[in-house]
Amino acid sequence: MNFIKRAGITLWSRKGRTVLLIITASVVLMFVMAGLIIQNAALMSAKTATNSVGSTVTLSQNREKMMQKMQKKMSSSSSKSNQQPSFTQATTTIAKVKKIAALSNVASYNISTSASVNASGFNAVSTSSASSMGGPFGNSSSNGSIQINGVSTSAGSSNFADGTAKMISGRGIKASDENKNNVVIESELASANNLKVGDRIKFANTSDASKKTSVKIVGIYNAKTTTNGFSHQDPSNTIYASYTLSNELAGTEGKVSNVTYTMTDSSKTKAFTKAAKQILNDSNMTLTSDAAAYKSAAKQMKGVANFAAKIVWVVAIAGALILGLIILLMTRERRHEIGILVALGETKVKVVAQLFTELLIVLVVALGIATAAGTAASGPISERLVSQQQSSQQSAMKQGAPGGDINKSDHQGNGAPATGKITDGAMGQSATKPMTINTVLTPMAVAELGGIAILIALLSVSGAGMTILRLKPKKILQAD
Repeated sequence: MNFIKRAGITLWSRKGRTVLLIITASVVLMFVMAGLIIQNAALMSAKTATNSVGSTVTLSQNREKMMQKMQKKMSSSSSKSNQQPSFTQATTTIAKVKKIAALSNVASYNISTSASVNASGFNAVSTSSASSMGGPFGNSSSNGSIQINGVSTSAGSSNFADGTAKMISGRGIKASDENKNNVVIESELASANNLKVGDRIKFANTSDASKKTSVKIVGIYNAKTTTNGFSHQDPSNTIYASYTLSNELAGTEGKVSNVTYTMTDSSKTKAFTKAAKQILNDSNMTLTSDAAAYKSAAKQMKGVANFAAKIVWVVAIAGALILGLIILLMTRERRHEIGILVALGETKVKVVAQLFTELLIVLVVALGIATAAGTAASGPISERLVSQQQSSQQSAMKQGAPGGDINKSDHQGNGAPATGKITDGAMGQSATKPMTINTVLTPMAVAELGGIAILIALLSVSGAGMTILRLKPKKILQAD
């Protein structure tokens, strides 16, 4: 009789044992399938992480050169007088900024400027701990009670992007607000002055109170940050407007010192930076690439893929050992059957092939069950793995961060140098963003699982096969 036909008859006649084998094989292959799906999805996510996260390139003043100039001024001024040198913030032109934005690989860009004004006809939110701040960078007495954050779009600013600020009424600042006196104010400032969307307020120049600018409130937002101890730095006194209005109030029309460019393809960031530097042609300004976010995301996905690969091999080896032990035990129970087959002239190779065929049929059925169950299980497992990977990376970042967190701000202050955080989405967006894995069953995963199932069948039957090859049919029949 054909050994394949015998395998089918044996499985059908011993249904209980067959069901046990199918359940055991299904559990093994389910975890293997889940591991394969997660591994393939994580590797794909790692390849596309650079684009999904989106890198940024920040145009800002060259801080190293700024400090060198400051040191020279301080050393020269100290020899002549005790007066501290003034500091002029480096800027570039709007024309250059827009020319750089026209380069390929730019998905969007956001200009960030700032101005300090005084409230006119309404009151700024007072801060009890307000005090003056002296030092080589100036005195806070020159700062007004209201901080104006000029942006291309408020949605592109770091505070709105990361959820620190959220619109609750009206709309945010749009590109269409260029050259318009439209503003977005904080909810506490609005409540304190009974202001609403559509109302108009006035700003007074800090150096000349007679110079006033009337603006229209188009939106109200809520800030989650806390005050740094100075009235003009209180988040409630921060008003968003188009960068053109901020420049007009600061007297720096047509000039900017901070721009964030978001890349379409992060892998081409280096080429963009090189082309942008040629357009910029200014040593006082610098272009900084933010590669940390997408590199971190790719690292997360590769970590998940490596862990999933380990799961696949551990489960496959364990499954082979379990099924091999079951086959070995069943072979001992079938010694009499095997002895009769060999005595009737059946070759031992075909007897081993029959055992292999039986297990292969079981694994084919288990493959269908594992494909459905593994696909369902891969989603929750992948979420858990990604969560653990992100938690471990965040813990490592916190342990390695010197001096703790810098107070978050969406502005530098009018004319003040950078203080450790590049403003308005520059490097603030470099924090790792939450990543997800889209676990989808692919033909490749099914093919890989099929290959692993065959490998498991070969390993499982090999132990029993060696036992059968050593059997002497006469001794088996005499013993029975």
